[in-house]
This record gives sequence, C-alpha cells and structure tokens, in this order.
Amino acid sequence: MKKLLLFALLALASTGSFAQKTKAKSKGAAAAVQGQRWSVEKANAWYKAHPWMSGANFTPSTAINQLEMWQAATFDPTTIDRELGWAQGIGFNTMRVFLHSLAWQQDPKGFKQRLDTYLGLADKHRIKTIVVFFDDCWNKLPQTGPQPAPKTGVHNSGWMQDPGDVISRDSSKFIALKPYVQDVLGSFAHDPRILLWDLFNEPGNSDKFATSLPLVRNVFAWARAVGPDQPLSIGLWNWDFEALNKFQALNSDIITYHCYDEVPSHQRIIELLETHGRPLICTEYMARPRNSRFANIMPLLKKQNVGAINWGLVDGKTNTKYQWDLPITDGGEPVEWFHEVFRRDGVPYRQDETDLIKKTNGK
Repeated sequence: MKKLLLFALLALASTGSFAQKTKAKSKGAAAAVQGQRWSVEKANAWYKAHPWMSGANFTPSTAINQLEMWQAATFDPTTIDRELGWAQGIGFNTMRVFLHSLAWQQDPKGFKQRLDTYLGLADKHRIKTIVVFFDDCWNKLPQTGPQPAPKTGVHNSGWMQDPGDVISRDSSKFIALKPYVQDVLGSFAHDPRILLWDLFNEPGNSDKFATSLPLVRNVFAWARAVGPDQPLSIGLWNWDFEALNKFQALNSDIITYHCYDEVPSHQRIIELLETHGRPLICTEYMARPRNSRFANIMPLLKKQNVGAINWGLVDGKTNTKYQWDLPITDGGEPVEWFHEVFRRDGVPYRQDETDLIKKTNGK
C-alpha cells in the first residue's frame, strides 16, 4: 500500500512531464492527450447524469474469447439477447465488453455491424456498454478462424491478447492499429449506447511491464484525435507499475481500476484514488475464494458511489468459474465458483447473491 500512496501523491503533483520519447514520437502525443483530457468538472457532471453503474464483464457463454464472440461465423445474437435479459432481471445496467482488432481487420464493415447489433440488444435490455480495445492478458498469439476448444477445468484457457506479441511492443508494427481504433471510435463516437471507451485492459500484464507504455500513449492519442462524446479511460490494476499507472491516471477522464481484494484493502484503494477528484468505476472485482464477494464488496461500492462491474455473468466456454491458477483436471465443480453469476440455463449460482444484487440495484 505504500506504493499505492506514493502513486496517488505523485499523480496529484504531476503535470504530465514524465512522458518519454518513443519511436512513434509519443512525447508530443502525450502532451496533446494531457491537454485534451476532460476537466474534473466535466467528468463529475457526466457521472452525475447517469444512475449508479453496476454490471459485469460480459462474454456470451458460447464464446471462448473475443474472436469467437465477434467473428461472423460464431457471432451469437440469440445467446447474447438471452443472457443480457438475465442481467437486466437482476438490475444490472452496464456491461464491459472486449473487442479484438483481428476481427475488425478480417471484416471492418461486418465487424461494426455486429457491434451495432450487440449494442441494440444491450439497449433493448436498458444496458449501456463499456467497450475495451486492447488487452495484455493470457494467450499471446491470437489468430482468426476457428478458436480452440476450452481446456478442461482451466480458467480462460482460450482468451487472446490484443494485439499480442510482438506487435504490442513494437511501435513500427502497432501503428497499423491506428485505423482500427479510429474507425470504430469514429463510427460510434456519438452513440449513447456506449458508456465509456476502455482503451487497454491491464497493460503490462503477461510480463510485458513497461514495454506496453508506448502503445498506451498512442491509443490515448488516437482516441483523443477522434474526440468521442464518451469518456476515455485505462484501468489501474498493478500498483508496482509506476510509469504506466501515472500515465493512465493522468490521461483518463474517469478513473477506472481493478481490485479482487477483500474489504479493508479495497476501501484503502478507493480512498487513495478519490484524491484525483474524479469519478471511480471498479471495472473488475468479485473472486469468491479471495473474499471479494457480492455480499461484502458490492454494498461498499454502492455506499462510496463507485461503479461496480464484476468479472463474469454466465458460466460458459471461458471457464472462469475456475480459479486463475488452480485448474481442476477432471472438469468437476469447484468447491466455490471463482467468478460468474448464472449457470448456463439462467439459474443463479447462488440465489442469495442475486437477491442481494437486485436489492442493491433497487430492483
């Protein structure tokens, strides 16, 4: 927590002058990004104009990863519609959804049509969407076409990084991603069905560390050049990553973060992030065996007026009911599910949890 406190104090004092040069001249880009960031007043006015945000990170149960969700051959609006209906039934009003650049490269027009279809289904269920572009988590070599079958009892065995290695580390290669980001952002820049653009999930994960910082700088610059109505953010998640954390926090319109800790640690994180004076949204929480639960964390977030987006809605091909590092080789039921709210047939994993969610959401 000392590192977190130091980060918070540095963020308050910093003017953004820490940015370093990169091959893509991102020092100048970083300065431009900082100058176009929403004011604290605008950010807080935006947050007050919305109801308290609660929901889940959403992948339909029939998709193992982002590519299976978005490619034409496996896009599944029937399942998406059904499962978003279950979310609406317990009062969830926000989903966080991951895109993938390879699905756009394969078919830009069709990809945007499918995203529009998804947004229409979410809107039907009175759900707004946080859209995620890039991701440093899990498998590093994504490929289009049929996706791998789930590995029995293994958490997120088929999830794909975006853009993956080595593109994410090489500015001469990742510059090719600029048309993707700007095409999608430009097409939906004024769409009220999109709540927020989450530009990069957990940069530096998978032992990439600060090598992801140049892409972080550039995706902010590409997005600012479009100038969408919706706010931009990249969530804080690892308090050891000082350079990444400072840049993310100082360039995000809304402060988003991940925390799978129990109440005392989570409360401390909220208190320190509140020093920025901007709205907070927790875009990942709820890992039952770590004592990050709906019963203790969701009421805390509601009381603190922090948006609450847990990981996982329906048990499916992602296998995220299993713990990160504790596979069950025979595919049996975990003693306690790690993530997820519903079984595949729509029955709650725990009725007491869905009752609490409904009550907290005023449903």
